[in-house]
Amino acid sequence: MIILRDISLRRGPRLLFEGANATLKPGMKLALTGANGTGKSSLFAMLLGDLAADGGSIEGIAGLRIAHMEQDIAASEQTAVDYVIAGDEALFELLSRLRRQEAEEDFEGAAATHQALEDNDGYSGQRRAEALMLGLGFATSDSERPLSDFSGGWRVRLALARALMAPSDLLLLDEPTNHLDLDTTFWLRDFLRQYRGTLLLISHDRDFIDGSCDGVLHIENQGLDSYRGGYSDFEQQRAQRLAEQRAQAAKQSRRRAEIEDFVRRFRAKATKAKQAQSRLKELERMGEVAIAHESSPFEFRFPEPPRGRDPLIDLRGGVVGYDKSAPLMTGVDFSLRLGDRIAVLGRNGSGKTTFLRSLCRELPLLAGEMRQSEGCRVAYFDQQQVDTLDLGASALLHLQRLSPDAREQQLRDFLGGFDFRGERADEALAPFSGGEKARLALALLVWQKPNVLILDEPTNHLDLDMRRALEFALLAFSGAVILVSHDRHLLRSTAETFVRVADGKLQEFDGDLAAYEALVTTPAPDSSKESSSAPSPSADRKEQRRQAAAAREQRRPLEKQAAKLEKQMEKEQAALAEIDDALADNNIYAESEKNRLQTLLKAQGQHRENLSSLEEEWLQIQESLEAMAD
Repeated sequence: MIILRDISLRRGPRLLFEGANATLKPGMKLALTGANGTGKSSLFAMLLGDLAADGGSIEGIAGLRIAHMEQDIAASEQTAVDYVIAGDEALFELLSRLRRQEAEEDFEGAAATHQALEDNDGYSGQRRAEALMLGLGFATSDSERPLSDFSGGWRVRLALARALMAPSDLLLLDEPTNHLDLDTTFWLRDFLRQYRGTLLLISHDRDFIDGSCDGVLHIENQGLDSYRGGYSDFEQQRAQRLAEQRAQAAKQSRRRAEIEDFVRRFRAKATKAKQAQSRLKELERMGEVAIAHESSPFEFRFPEPPRGRDPLIDLRGGVVGYDKSAPLMTGVDFSLRLGDRIAVLGRNGSGKTTFLRSLCRELPLLAGEMRQSEGCRVAYFDQQQVDTLDLGASALLHLQRLSPDAREQQLRDFLGGFDFRGERADEALAPFSGGEKARLALALLVWQKPNVLILDEPTNHLDLDMRRALEFALLAFSGAVILVSHDRHLLRSTAETFVRVADGKLQEFDGDLAAYEALVTTPAPDSSKESSSAPSPSADRKEQRRQAAAAREQRRPLEKQAAKLEKQMEKEQAALAEIDDALADNNIYAESEKNRLQTLLKAQGQHRENLSSLEEEWLQIQESLEAMAD
């Protein structure tokens, strides 16, 4: 058991902890959360012995085997598999000794080393290391490649594999999902569920926390607060705790009203019952826990974009990739309209990022035709966006370069929504954290007033409060969004349509994220074990056609009723819009207009009630149609 008792710590002028207490029981899996700069990485450094507390003590840490994930991995000629195996220091020493002895023809010494390897299950070491690499997305052929061959993101994956390889009682992981795709995140979550030691995890991926942790350790007000359950449980418990401490909840009410507005708007346009239900539940839950984030320093909105003409982007017969002889995707037909919310799913290397780069014309198509309509304004955020920042310039100067004629106070007010306030807006970026740089890169994108947002892993390095602010901004954004992300919560709350890249094709995915997870985590059937008596594809096609016709007949009355309801919903919404316009006129509140005002308010209530009833009936029909499709 690890006990942090009355911990106090300063870093320069900043007080990170004062009288902080926490207990980590053996086998616990805890997420360490808190805003950027509150001391998460410093707490890891104290547990590793790299940083001494100014006051208090850490008990129970002596003698524990601690594994942690390196963040900076230098290029070298060491092979990838050797680098991973070296996570198990004792095993790596035995294997290195054996190589030396065999090279020196020290056969007696080699025999003793072989025996030591057998006694310590050392012969499975390479197999275990390669299994970790495969799980994290590497190809079998990557094992013998030198570290210098890999990009920074892939080296971070190797550092994660090395940490998982190490025998440990305490595993410290700092943002392990930042360079993973969605499929690999599923694998890591399942691996950590089986880990038998104590896990302390820094992550801003709420769904990953929910799937891998049974508790949250939250840094706030220089202290450590413990919560049971995953991040969703933490939000609810913290919201309840704060609600009990505060008599006023004006900001919560405003947030709840915003969420309810999102829900109403989404219900009116949703077309797929499974995705609609999943997203409605997510939006409604966001309203319930809004108070847990009322102290967030982040609050911004995308400016109202120019409308543009639909389709904003239209791609026909697209061939995507870098080499005509080996394209990543072929036959791509894709259309983007104002208001679309599309998430792109697919395994790492399938071509998702290449597809996004082609859409924003950063990468030319190998073949096909793409048109952007008049008035289409695309803003692209990619995984290396922070690398384009001028580290010698301030956040304010970056914005002034984009808009030299804008008033300075206007720019400062805008930057304040991203928590660049006062002197912080004037400081050079060089010492800023990765999260702060990512925030600024996102701010620069928002300032451009796009009507098409193309986002490739936008939440990397963003803390949970900033991610939530981004969700709200995307929900209120009236333009079109195309998104690639391993953050399932962001996907569920913002995406309305899913497309999947697989086997070189882009196709619509007719299901929700739970269905996608089931698809990619379920092992493929072994065709060699299928019964030889299984019917051929051409068997009984007449019966199949008969069943399909019967299914269409069963669906037809429901589809007609759904279409009828949609027209009625449009009429109710139009009536409400007229009433809202009338109520926006200050003259309506004059004494002489009292009777008309009462009539309008009564009509508004009736139309809202009608719309709610129609929406409920429409969703029930959509559920029935979806059940028939299954």
